[in-house]
Amino acid sequence: MLYDCAVAKCRSYSEEDVSRAFDDILPPVGGLDWVKKGMRIVIKPNLVSAMRPDAAATTHPALLKELCRRLTERGATVLIGDSPGGFFTVAAMNAVYSATGLNELERDGVALNRNVDYHTVDIDGQVMKKLTYTNYLDEADAIIDFAKLKSHGMVGMSGAVKNLFGVIPGLMKPETHYVYPDVSDFCNMLIDINEHFKPRLTLIDAVVGMEGNGPTAGTPRRIGALIAARTTYHADAVGARLIGMAPEGVPTIVEAAKRSLSPMNVEDIKLCGSLEGLIVGDFKTVPRKSIRFLQGTKFRFVQKVIADCLTHKPRPVNKLCMGCGKCERLCPAHAIEMRHGHPHIDRKKCIRCFCCQEFCPKAAMIVSRPLVMRALQRTK
Repeated sequence: MLYDCAVAKCRSYSEEDVSRAFDDILPPVGGLDWVKKGMRIVIKPNLVSAMRPDAAATTHPALLKELCRRLTERGATVLIGDSPGGFFTVAAMNAVYSATGLNELERDGVALNRNVDYHTVDIDGQVMKKLTYTNYLDEADAIIDFAKLKSHGMVGMSGAVKNLFGVIPGLMKPETHYVYPDVSDFCNMLIDINEHFKPRLTLIDAVVGMEGNGPTAGTPRRIGALIAARTTYHADAVGARLIGMAPEGVPTIVEAAKRSLSPMNVEDIKLCGSLEGLIVGDFKTVPRKSIRFLQGTKFRFVQKVIADCLTHKPRPVNKLCMGCGKCERLCPAHAIEMRHGHPHIDRKKCIRCFCCQEFCPKAAMIVSRPLVMRALQRTK
């Protein structure tokens, strides 16, 4: 029987645990029988920044190593690539590969992408009509999306769908945020990218995820699972359940369901493996609230006021800030100004894309929940 998704326990990144977990999750979703000798396969991990594996911000090299071993045994040529935030240059990529532990894979014969060219194509997306992406993806006969399960300031959860945002060259990501400031439009843009590339296999590293101030400045949290799926949407639905997030709290899941790409609920997905004992009920995420009970143009002003009261925002922590100005340079809305060595945010301009929080090198920009939001969460 072919399943939509499979989940298995993977308590650590040891070779034994990793190999066993791959044995459990790959066959139910079709295995690797589709891999033929001579195929060129691109693995797109989450390499968001030059961070050590134990920071839990990036896909762990032990998992990538095992996947590469299985692919090369079948005669495939493997290329690992991503476009982290910031400058998309060879020097920047080398720093990321070194920090994330991928240089070891290169010594084992796996190629790491150093092609930093990109181009623009027309696509038939729901909201995105032109896509600028990294050229190395054109070398692929098949793409494997290997995400990391993390909390996320803007979309609640960073998983498989969000991982493909990494096909956009580094410094163009803030610009893309500015083009799609509305959360539903942003999520549909992500789905448009997923539909364009259609990964042949999706995997999520949920052995150790990141909770709290994710996707780069949060806290590692052991989940102990590995996910495989035939689509990015099924993988994310299961990932959300693992960290105790209701599907309606993850806008990428909501928008995918609207487009009939995946059910909202895990119960409607053909899942191999038990979630019992894997769900982390107290995983710290950024709760999202809806104000859809006020519909119509006459309520637009009221909606805006309530949204301002309920919506989380980026907030600088001056005692942690080193005054580098990276947040000011990366802000797509030009809402940040450095004053006396610290960032000041113009709330009227801020589009809440959380680029400043995601790429702050000192975790000095945090996701701030309004007082009303915190009170609602405590009384929930």
